[in-house]
Amino acid sequence: MAANSLRAGSSYGGAVPFRSRDGLSTRPGAASEEIQLRIDPMDLDDELTGLHNQVRRLKHVAEEIGTEMKYQKDFLEQLQMTMIKAQAGVKNNFRRLNKSIIQSGSNHIVHVVVFALICFTIVYFWSKLSRK
Repeated sequence: MAANSLRAGSSYGGAVPFRSRDGLSTRPGAASEEIQLRIDPMDLDDELTGLHNQVRRLKHVAEEIGTEMKYQKDFLEQLQMTMIKAQAGVKNNFRRLNKSIIQSGSNHIVHVVVFALICFTIVYFWSKLSRK
């Protein structure tokens, strides 16, 4: 392997051949620009086994994410259907209430609203006084 950017003679000052723990070593000779790579097969097997285990774990995580995504999608679809049904029910009840008010022509609704406002006011003041 020739590498023009790595100059063994100039970067090491003509020092003795160097072997790193990663398996790289220089060839003897001051003008040599080549790097000799020595790979220990046992180290390579260990690295491959480690990578294989990491890939297996990542695959498992990806499968779990996919399962959770499907569950969340189904949940949201059910929630959306429930909301559509609830909106339809409220809309129908408002129609019935409006028809009832128009047909009866009385002011019962006004009495109910006034009663609710009075109850709310009483509860509000009661909660303010109970805090002191």
